[in-house]
Amino acid sequence: MYIGKEMKKERNSKKAEVIGNSKTVLALRVLDVLERHLQGKLTHLGREKQKVASSEVQAVAFRVLIGTILSHRTKDERTEAASQALLSQYPTPEKLAAAPIEKIRELIKPVGFYNSKAQYVKKCAGELVERFGANVPQTMEELTGLTGVGRKTAGCVIAYAFNLPAIPVDSHCHTVSNRLGLVKTSTPEKTEQALMEIVPKERWAQVNELFVLHGQATCAPVSPFCSKCPLNEMCPRVGVKTSR
Repeated sequence: MYIGKEMKKERNSKKAEVIGNSKTVLALRVLDVLERHLQGKLTHLGREKQKVASSEVQAVAFRVLIGTILSHRTKDERTEAASQALLSQYPTPEKLAAAPIEKIRELIKPVGFYNSKAQYVKKCAGELVERFGANVPQTMEELTGLTGVGRKTAGCVIAYAFNLPAIPVDSHCHTVSNRLGLVKTSTPEKTEQALMEIVPKERWAQVNELFVLHGQATCAPVSPFCSKCPLNEMCPRVGVKTSR
């Protein structure tokens, strides 16, 4: 009886390994195809990442941090406009922490929930000054301890500003991953953990950038453009009811 249970456990383990390996193969194929298809295109965070070579890393990290807090449920173009308006006047944690809340609200008004976000970014900047000497920390634990910062925002700072391994998962990344059958998850947090298990660590940095671009251009939340999708032949379209 004991031997039978052990054999069954071993078979299940091997089966899980095979499934995991097949998903890794699919994930790598997807990343390779999207990398070719989206060559030359960047998200607003991708553009910030390019500035690391010519700017002080902490300055980029602060812009990514504040910009990502502002981006929640807001389109990229509105986020960029609000971030530029805010950080052109208050470019450092010290200056933003000391800024009048009314002025912050006025500058970020293009974004959704600007009243709440104004409080978040001001408080977050103050915490950076008080707890980290006006520097943006590099770890998930420290970043998620800041006001307004969840795992996605922390992951964006880690991946885009500090160029360290992380898979930030927003709504685009979550949707694309599930439609492709790479994961079967109900929340972005679970998607993040599942993707980290199947995507080789050296490719983590590409996942968010490519999946967000793909989600914005082709894999729309409602009625995706499957007819022009570069992943058409390998995508099972999980959960897709209507497409174009």
